[in-house]
Amino acid sequence: MRWQLVVCCGPWLLLLSHGVLSRPTRDSRAVTFVRNDRSGPVRSRSRRSWTSAESFISCNLPLSQSEHGVLDENTHETGFHGDDGSSFTLTWVGDGTGVILLLSTISAPIDSFFEGGSSRLYRSIDYGKSFRDISSLINNTFIRKDFAVSAGPGNSQQVILTADLPITETPGGIIFTSDDAGLSFKSITLPFHPAQPITFHFQIPSYLVTISIDGGLWISLDFGNRWMKIHEGVNSFMWGSDITLYFSYSPKGTVEADRRGDLSLKRTKDLGKTFSTIAQNIFSFGYIGGFLFTSVMAKMGSPRVLYVSSDHGDSFNKALLPSASTEQFYSVLDGDEYMIFMHVDTPGDGLIRTVISFDRGGEWRLLTKPDNVDCGKGMNNCNLHIHGETSLYNGITPMLPLSDPAAIGLVIAHGSTGDSISSMRPDVYISRDGGYTWKRTLKGPHHYSILDSGGLIVAVESRRDQQVNSIKFSTDEGQCWKSYNFTDHPIFLAGLASEPGAKTMNISVWGYRPEDDDQPMWVAVTIDFQHLLTRECGDLDYVEWLAHSTGGGVSEANGCVLGYKETFRRLRSQSVCRNGRDYVVSRKHTPCQCTIHDYMCDYGYYRHENSSECVKETGLSDKPKESCENGEEVEPQTSGYQKIPSDKCEGGFTPKLPNARNCGNNSLNRILAYVGVGIAVLLLITITVIVVRRVSAIQRTPDYHFSALQLNEDNQSTRQDSGSLANSNQGSCETDSDDVLIE
Repeated sequence: MRWQLVVCCGPWLLLLSHGVLSRPTRDSRAVTFVRNDRSGPVRSRSRRSWTSAESFISCNLPLSQSEHGVLDENTHETGFHGDDGSSFTLTWVGDGTGVILLLSTISAPIDSFFEGGSSRLYRSIDYGKSFRDISSLINNTFIRKDFAVSAGPGNSQQVILTADLPITETPGGIIFTSDDAGLSFKSITLPFHPAQPITFHFQIPSYLVTISIDGGLWISLDFGNRWMKIHEGVNSFMWGSDITLYFSYSPKGTVEADRRGDLSLKRTKDLGKTFSTIAQNIFSFGYIGGFLFTSVMAKMGSPRVLYVSSDHGDSFNKALLPSASTEQFYSVLDGDEYMIFMHVDTPGDGLIRTVISFDRGGEWRLLTKPDNVDCGKGMNNCNLHIHGETSLYNGITPMLPLSDPAAIGLVIAHGSTGDSISSMRPDVYISRDGGYTWKRTLKGPHHYSILDSGGLIVAVESRRDQQVNSIKFSTDEGQCWKSYNFTDHPIFLAGLASEPGAKTMNISVWGYRPEDDDQPMWVAVTIDFQHLLTRECGDLDYVEWLAHSTGGGVSEANGCVLGYKETFRRLRSQSVCRNGRDYVVSRKHTPCQCTIHDYMCDYGYYRHENSSECVKETGLSDKPKESCENGEEVEPQTSGYQKIPSDKCEGGFTPKLPNARNCGNNSLNRILAYVGVGIAVLLLITITVIVVRRVSAIQRTPDYHFSALQLNEDNQSTRQDSGSLANSNQGSCETDSDDVLIE
């Protein structure tokens, strides 16, 4: 079961996601820490006066003397003396290798007489317990901060660094490549200056692509040793399936062609040997979940509309979404072989609430107020609301909500209770059932991380102007906590870092503190918890957990969502043991018997309020008209039901379907979702994604209509009513953009 959390605003919606605001692409292998003030003790970016609705005391357990001794022996502190870098970027290389490359950079001030800056490169082979300066391996070359360290996909050992060189003084750039996780580097002079980080193919790490500063599209098939320019005038590119490469370009090479919608979209299936133009007059494009999207302007000054292809660009269909002006954008938030979850930027009314869906958007509900929270007197509607990107950007919270596929059902987030999100000082909440129920677990903002596949959670309080020296950890999914003082010399906290995948038991606390000369020094403290949790988990430590169970007994329908049940083998919350790096999530799928709720209403039908039956809409023409769906020709005189896409139920309720005859495979066999809000981002936490497909009764080419979300204040749920960013040579980001952005 894949879970996603959707937090709503606007009239009702705000969509949450992992990552940093203004970053169009996000690398889960890298994390950047920035020091606020290089000239002395750190001061916060902004001062905020906090208010609190009530007092709260978390469950704290004492740390035994033996536990303290074990942690002392396995805590490693590194001080980066003499390194005045303003930012540190950590990149994990490979999976389970323990290798971290650390890039420290400092850029010259804008008003400085000197250009460029300086950087240092460090390497760790023990998960950050120690670092060695390896700057000499790259000839102490200044590495571009915005390009950072590019690591190859999966468990590859490939690494690329891009030198920061004066463009006017050198004919081409220089990159340093490593195929042994940074143990050695090779210097390569490029025949061009890259305008963006070099991009790896998602499966073949020797295939590289980038755009030069003059708009050339360059490709290498041997890990950067030789390069070929395969096209000119390129604006952006994106890998598709297999070795297919899509890119937008300006036929005339005009400036700001993307802003005028004057780009063409090309495709090459043979790495630049042949090309085909598949779309014209586009603003931008994206590829996700097997779908290719283009944002198109029909004529100069007109709003943009979205076109979608499910056959890799051979044909496109117009999506019936609201058009977008030049000040707005489309965002493709998530996708798979069944559906696409999309956001269309529209003005909101400032009220932010959180709703969640467990059936891909079929039904929405507000988050239940935790039992250990009191909303206070005079509060008509009291629910939990999760803080997202906006709160992170404004400094209200230090982190976004967190979950990991290895930690089934576990969600950690900052939140507040009431009718909507408040400006009160947020606390930390945890759900262990994917968002059905929540518990307040820590008072005030914290940095937090999931370790050992959810068997261990760590947190450090975010104190803004105050130094910290204590870390909290929990072995029972946040019900109770123990505290450990990891240093005798407190630091200003920059953040936490752990290997992606939540398998590790090492956590690094990053920060800085003044040295004797009052200059700040970067400090990393890495704590290894595997010597504290020494017992390997056994069969008795795990329990079978039925997801979506309402606790209503063993009825056939209990736990059924989208036509099937999912049972997971997960760690008991009271078991103090170690899952280990080899732990694999165990799940079992069981189909459910079909009911009327496994079907949505067909075109021309709707569900009357408080009824499950699909009723025909009045006022529609009764004249039979043909339409294509799934490659077959059907007539609109249906029984009124369509099976929900991705629903896996069997037997049971089966509505009578129309007779069909083959009419070719020219329909778009997918679903799109629309949610209109002001800001959107995505976090893979609990199940969501929504939409309704309506087959047009007017024309052979299918149209796609989209559901709206309606909030029902009476039952605190919402219901359906009928009614990926390309790599660009622009180097700029849309501050309201998401993972895959279609302008």
